[in-house]
Amino acid sequence: MLADRHLYLVTGTRPDLPAFLEAAVAGGVDVVQIRERRLTDRELLAALELARDVTARLGVPLVVNDRADLALLVGADLVHVGQDDLPVAAARRLGLRVGLSTHAPAEIAAADADYIGVGPVHATPTKLGRLAVGLELVRYAAAHARQPWFAIGGIDATNVTDVVAAGATRIAVVRAIGDAADPERAARELRDALGA
Repeated sequence: MLADRHLYLVTGTRPDLPAFLEAAVAGGVDVVQIRERRLTDRELLAALELARDVTARLGVPLVVNDRADLALLVGADLVHVGQDDLPVAAARRLGLRVGLSTHAPAEIAAADADYIGVGPVHATPTKLGRLAVGLELVRYAAAHARQPWFAIGGIDATNVTDVVAAGATRIAVVRAIGDAADPERAARELRDALGA
């Protein structure tokens, strides 16, 4: 399912969420993850339902960060977990496909998820305290990952060509599209850089 996907957007909720997602997808985003820790369950469920409506209509997989229960409730395509979150096998028992964050060669080698995130490639305020892994881990993933993988962490228009040169064919971004004045254009520039 994710082998033919290349530009993965991670976003929190925002007042313009449906329009933002439509613009990002029009620019080339082909996977959307909702990652939000500030809302009550009721508020998050409502936001996820909005996102599900848009992504289903546009044919884009929806990923829910951490919350397998809410992923099930909204009919999301996948749940994404970290190394210290719900184990991949446990999420699979719920009938979900699963993505997993990886930060080291051993984690890539051991990953049994449907896809993996590899990073953070560069330091990023969305992962405070997590050291950047640099392009070496991207090169390792290119040579050794057994499943589709997305380089993530501080990737934007200024450095995406270096990430691609290190072997990435898929990237995940937050601020590069989320903070852009024109999300559609920002997505298109990244997609063009991927050559996808």
